[in-house]
Amino acid sequence: MKHLIIAGVPRSGKSTLSRRVAKALGWQHVSMDAIIAGFERCFPETGIDTGLSVNKNKSSMEILHIISGKIGPFLRAMTDPEEYDRKNGPMVIDMYQLLPEDYAKYLDPDICGIIYLLTGDVTPEERCRIQKEFDTPEDYTYELSDQERLEGCGYLVEQSRLLREQCEHLGLPYFETARDRETVFDGIMEKLRRDVPEYEN
Repeated sequence: MKHLIIAGVPRSGKSTLSRRVAKALGWQHVSMDAIIAGFERCFPETGIDTGLSVNKNKSSMEILHIISGKIGPFLRAMTDPEEYDRKNGPMVIDMYQLLPEDYAKYLDPDICGIIYLLTGDVTPEERCRIQKEFDTPEDYTYELSDQERLEGCGYLVEQSRLLREQCEHLGLPYFETARDRETVFDGIMEKLRRDVPEYEN
């Protein structure tokens, strides 16, 4: 059995693609946002905190590195074949804070594959325009001012470029989703369907 992590920056389509994979292949969809929120509110001393308490006043890049280094071992334990009941079927794990370097350090690619969704091939201004065009009331960015949105998009582009650099160095798959997202998703789904025996064994 092989699980799949769909990782990358916020608003890159991770949850949308994860739900599609889970539905198409009959896998469990696990949203790490909810698990990280539980750590953040109940066990902030672990360092798995997005800036509410122990990581307050740290930059988004610092927080990304801190959480990634903590969540890597957690994911390794979570996907350990000795602990995981195979009858539950594979998981598609949807998450933000996992750097490629920590995936390579902590996870076994024979047990858990990964793909990254990025938005680093655009400027912050272009990312902001695209985000605003497609925002819905369910998105956390919907109520942001233009200045807040532009600042956030600057972080997303910066982090995407870091992730892309690490993916290229480590030979991990990544996809840019700022433009033509549906076409990108169709290509990923087609490849997964071809590779599904590898993921089910």
